[in-house]
Amino acid sequence: MTANKLTEVGLPPDAMTRLGELEERQGKPALFTSDLSVNEFLLVKEAGFNPRGLVFGSSIYHIGLQGRNWAANKELDGLTQAMYTARELAMSRMEAEADVLGADGVVGVRLDINFYEWGKHSAEFIAIGTAVSAEESGSWRNNEGKPFTSDLSGQDFWTLVQAGYMPLGLVMGTCVYHVAHRGAASVLGQAGRNAELPNFTQALYEARELAMARMQAEAEKLQAEGIVGVKLVEKSHFWGSHVIEFLAVGTAVRPLRADHVIAQPQMTLSLDS
Repeated sequence: MTANKLTEVGLPPDAMTRLGELEERQGKPALFTSDLSVNEFLLVKEAGFNPRGLVFGSSIYHIGLQGRNWAANKELDGLTQAMYTARELAMSRMEAEADVLGADGVVGVRLDINFYEWGKHSAEFIAIGTAVSAEESGSWRNNEGKPFTSDLSGQDFWTLVQAGYMPLGLVMGTCVYHVAHRGAASVLGQAGRNAELPNFTQALYEARELAMARMQAEAEKLQAEGIVGVKLVEKSHFWGSHVIEFLAVGTAVRPLRADHVIAQPQMTLSLDS
């Protein structure tokens, strides 16, 4: 990777030094670091991949304010874009570290958010995982030329590869949504009665759908066959009870071969004598 590219994604000099030390062993096998459990490590090895090093990306991002209508259901586009951009910055820096190691992909990716004492409107977005390289030559990078990323566990990664599939990338969609407050007449009119709250139902339904659709769009961009391990996370962060973020995240996958068919287990019948 060129120096200009490294500057562009924001890798600090200390990160380059650390990654370089994983390769410089003077004829000895390269040292690796990993957050894989022992079982995960062995299964990743059995799947034909060698851990190269623990890689991560970070972005401390100021999340601005956005006005909202007390009585209206509405996506808060500015906040949605902030949450998405900050995660993308962290992911791209993690991918850049994997590139430095010459890795084919990153497994066990975790996305975290930390808030610190310097202000609740500033948060650190972190992406961390274990970079791996395939033992056999072949193309494991996605159609954008980047190392694949996946939040699958080592066990699930082994199962995926054994079934003839490969991960393409960790895909996500987010939506920060303001859920309208109920008016006094509505609250009093439904007091003591069992009744659906259609305003709230519609708001949360729409917000989830926006997040899911954006995740699917990322998978289509990678020319994936599908998405596995999807999680839908809901958090209000520091915005209060009527503003909530929906984050949809999963691993986009495709078959290793266009003519691939998953082998069916053989069933044996025993006849009673």
